[in-house]
Amino acid sequence: MAKLTTLKPQIATIKPLIGRATGDEKARLKQRDQEIEWRAWYGTERWKQMRKRIWARDNYTCQVTGTLCIGKYPAGNSPVADHKMPHRGDPALFWDESNIQTVSKEYHDSQKQREERAQARW
Repeated sequence: MAKLTTLKPQIATIKPLIGRATGDEKARLKQRDQEIEWRAWYGTERWKQMRKRIWARDNYTCQVTGTLCIGKYPAGNSPVADHKMPHRGDPALFWDESNIQTVSKEYHDSQKQREERAQARW
């Protein structure tokens, strides 16, 4: 009996033409970082040093919940340098140390995000 051979597909795949699928968070974040210029500020050495100063100033304690932020990312009790007032690309607000506080990742990724989404953006 003869051996069957596999045929190569005759149809090529194409990229989706209507955008990314819902729930593709990693792709959404990557696209956001590429499209919004000020997102690059978070990767600078200046920002990394400043957030360490903020954490030390606040004694690694969440300024909202009082949680001790001693975990290592991505733990819920890891420290996050959070802008009290959203800067929305304003460099003066972004780099103002009095506008930044230490919060726990758990608080920042849940309650804080809900509050910011609920605020009007005008």
